[in-house]
Amino acid sequence: MSDNLKYNSSLKPLARELRKEGTKGEALLWKKVLRARSMEGYQFNRQYPIGDYIVDFICRKLKLVIEIDGSSHLMKGQEDRKRQDDLERGGYKILRFTENEVVYRIDDVIKDICIAIKALEEN
Repeated sequence: MSDNLKYNSSLKPLARELRKEGTKGEALLWKKVLRARSMEGYQFNRQYPIGDYIVDFICRKLKLVIEIDGSSHLMKGQEDRKRQDDLERGGYKILRFTENEVVYRIDDVIKDICIAIKALEEN
């Protein structure tokens, strides 16, 4: 599956729409934490089409994906598990946060992201 986890330009229009219609948590995490290389100097992209999926946030250099789970997510259960399994098989580390965690406990989310980045840097 890792060979199929490349940038998927056919999903670009949908990714653009998702950027426009993002949740409060996605907007907050992007604006306050991830944009403009403000997280440990790493570049993150948001609503990035990879393989058959569009991930909420990705640092391609670290192969780190950050997903915000909330009521707007259409995938549940087995589909969500398959997506995570495919990305992990492709070498990606997945961090998941709930919408409420991002909105109400952003400092904890930032700490968790920093811990993941340090662990990935050591590998």
